[in-house]
Amino acid sequence: MQHWIICILLLFLVFCDVSTQRKKKTIQTLSRGWGDDITWVQTYEEGLSKAVDSKKPLMIIHHLEDCPHSKALKKAFVEHQTIQRLAKSDFIMLNLVHETTDTNLAPDGFYVPRILFVDPSLTVRADIAGKYANRMYTYESSDTDFLAENMMKAKILLKDEHEDHDDL
Repeated sequence: MQHWIICILLLFLVFCDVSTQRKKKTIQTLSRGWGDDITWVQTYEEGLSKAVDSKKPLMIIHHLEDCPHSKALKKAFVEHQTIQRLAKSDFIMLNLVHETTDTNLAPDGFYVPRILFVDPSLTVRADIAGKYANRMYTYESSDTDFLAENMMKAKILLKDEHEDHDDL
């Protein structure tokens, strides 16, 4: 009899542990794996509002969870110290797995991954693009140094333009 009670108790404990592990795996943060130390906004509209209020550029990463190119870029993005530092301190950050209705965020098409910058005047910076002519705003995992340069460019352009326009 005691043997059966011990077996039932053991099965109950195993079931509880498996349930706890499943719950841990399904918790999704706004970072979606792009950098847990970065503060992420939840929506495009929130990102625009915070960009205006903070006078920081908004960086939007369009990606898909199951896209191999998005996964590779995410891994490289997280491992790149300069990108992580800039994203954490100098940008309003948003990563989207769903398209927005703003066609300005797809100046050359709806593809993933693509990264766009929006300045606090709510202008999509079409002048800050990736390396590829056929998909201007895409970055591959090997392009992280170039992405970091573009992040610096977005930051410097904003500072230069802000000095020219005191109304920002």
